[in-house]
Amino acid sequence: MRGCLVTNDWICGEYLRSRAPELWEATLQHLALTAASVTIGCAVALPLALVARRWRALAGPVLGLTTLLYSVPSLAMFSLLLPLFGLSAALVVTGLALYSLTILVRGALLGLESVPEEVREAARGMGYGPLRRLWEVELPLALPALLAAVRIATVATVALATVGAIVGHGGLGTLILDGLDTSFRAQVLTASLLCVLLAVAADLLLLYLGRLLTPWRRTARATGRGRAVRTA
Repeated sequence: MRGCLVTNDWICGEYLRSRAPELWEATLQHLALTAASVTIGCAVALPLALVARRWRALAGPVLGLTTLLYSVPSLAMFSLLLPLFGLSAALVVTGLALYSLTILVRGALLGLESVPEEVREAARGMGYGPLRRLWEVELPLALPALLAAVRIATVATVALATVGAIVGHGGLGTLILDGLDTSFRAQVLTASLLCVLLAVAADLLLLYLGRLLTPWRRTARATGRGRAVRTA
């Protein structure tokens, strides 16, 4: 009886068994690319959002620049970064981090602007300096919007990381590209499904993390439901 690898089936358990180490390595690389890119993106986005909020005249240029970066095709982006990083994982991480800024900067700015001015004034009246006010008052209140932006950016980065295959550092994207070049159906389908599963798992994990970090939102929702029941 001919095996599914010989017949080049889309679904092939034999492929999973024989290529498990390769799939695991590609998945770990994909996770590493995504985590590094989003982390760097967050580290850059928050200061940019603070600058845009502090000096309103700069908000338009900052948002416009991040939007412009997102509009640059991946091949052109990697070509522009190539002299700096060469054909390395750093090239892919930097490109992905730049792409994530359009989501992260807007989310961070939205979260910071959602903090009521009276809350800031109350913190000033209590003697909070700018850094303490930011860390203990503004960032916790802005956290829901920040985490929502991180969730969207992470899912988008999981998908975009596959383009790193064009420079040999694409995680699961490398398997997809190789599978397409050789018409290896099982490899294309398996790597694609793993990308989808990674995106879903990352989104659910960040959703759970957001609930852990913002317990007051659950309390507020529970209080609101209790009031609604008593009113009814």
